[in-house]
Amino acid sequence: MADNSAEEKTAEGLPPLHGTALVLLTIAVAFSTFMEVLDMTIVNVAVPHIAGSLGVSANEGTWTISSYSLASAIMQPLTGWIARRFGEVKTFVVSVGLFVVFSMMCGLATSMPMLVFARLMQGAGSGPMVALSLTLLLASYPKAKQGIALALWAMTVVVAPIFGPILGGWLTDNFSWPWIFYINLPVGVLAGVITWTLLRKRETKTFQSPIDVIGLVLLVAGVGCLQFMLDNGNDHDWFASGLITTLGIIALVCLTFLVVWELHAKHPVVDLTLFKQRNFTAGVIALSLGMFAFFGINVVFPLWLQTTLGYTATWAGLATAPVGILAFLLSPVIGRNMQKLELRAVVTFAFVVFAGTSYWFSTFDSGASFSTLVLPRFVMGVAIPCFFIPLNQIYLSGLPANEIASASGLANFFRTLGSSVSTAVTVTLWQHRGILHHATLTENVTGASQPATQIVGQLTHGGLGQTQALGVVDQLVNKEALTLAVNDIFLLCAVLFIVLIPVIWLAKPPFGSAGGPAH
Repeated sequence: MADNSAEEKTAEGLPPLHGTALVLLTIAVAFSTFMEVLDMTIVNVAVPHIAGSLGVSANEGTWTISSYSLASAIMQPLTGWIARRFGEVKTFVVSVGLFVVFSMMCGLATSMPMLVFARLMQGAGSGPMVALSLTLLLASYPKAKQGIALALWAMTVVVAPIFGPILGGWLTDNFSWPWIFYINLPVGVLAGVITWTLLRKRETKTFQSPIDVIGLVLLVAGVGCLQFMLDNGNDHDWFASGLITTLGIIALVCLTFLVVWELHAKHPVVDLTLFKQRNFTAGVIALSLGMFAFFGINVVFPLWLQTTLGYTATWAGLATAPVGILAFLLSPVIGRNMQKLELRAVVTFAFVVFAGTSYWFSTFDSGASFSTLVLPRFVMGVAIPCFFIPLNQIYLSGLPANEIASASGLANFFRTLGSSVSTAVTVTLWQHRGILHHATLTENVTGASQPATQIVGQLTHGGLGQTQALGVVDQLVNKEALTLAVNDIFLLCAVLFIVLIPVIWLAKPPFGSAGGPAH
């Protein structure tokens, strides 16, 4: 690459990093990304423990997932503006620092409001991390190796949500739930120090653009009300509640005004003109809706295993984790061969595999063995790198280097929003379908039903009273009802994956390297 040194310059006019410095930077950035994304799912399997420890319902416990997503979602579209104002390197390092401080506070929380506040602040601190980690990597790598940089970055974003449940489960069962937050401290401190040491002299140009106060207020109010509505809708019977209806109207009005305002603002806080790029629009729609279906499966699956099938947090994590094996092995292969592949076909393949495995899940009953549950999770791993890596390349294709931070931030915002909306919708839908199936199944538990009377007879002969026997039958019915409900969710996700296939074909090649015009 030496003879190309004249053209091998970063946006700041410095040569790309090489050797040990590049390896160290990649590790630091990868681990900080890993940590940020990990924290979205590490809490999933610990929700029952956190809820029990802080004396709230499991439903309220999911606030620990959605409060983090909410704050992160608000901050992500602001990434481009913050980075232009203060510099990409400084913003990234401060972001990592805030994340570490509030991780500590999460672990020390003694009440649910305290934990939710710490998680909100942790999410706000972490918001710019993922988008800027990609920007810093692309800026530091030689052009020829940017496919590998994208693959390494995508691999951490892909593998972290999968390792989250198993690591969270193991720490929760063997230590206590605060440790899922404490483990961020050493990783975050190291990542921040290494990044600052290597990149402080490579700081990007800063611009003193004024704060778009109206845009900022509309963004915070709109996304905040939307998230609050989604989280609490189920408890308040959705639009039968005045509070939920009010929140829905505020969210709709604020987000509509936000779009109109940002398109005409002189210094927009969120750069919506990126959606004029056909590839960015197609890529982001496919990414956010694909994430909706994928995350829905990842939230409901461990919840069902623990609340219905009686799995411990560790075993729920172990049942969820095999999806990461093939994802981890295939990511570098996809990254290295990115230029040779038809990216839309690769994403289509991913959607087909996701749909197939989701359908496979929808056929399971409550007697499914551990090995039966693990096999489709393992197969699903093939689709993960084929989904994330090409989509990142597609939505960034043809964008100049100075728009990468904004584009990555905005895309990550929609990815996060897809995940948090998915948490609210799938958990609500699962409970509603569970109640419906319970009512349907109970119709068969009558004196005229031979299997029902037989089971009650066996239980009463075993020494239980009539009321106790009926209680046991009700538990059995509930277990089957929740299993049928989870089957419905998986089937819905399978349909969504198939519907998404035409969307990705709206993108047009060539999908050249990010940070420069498509070649």
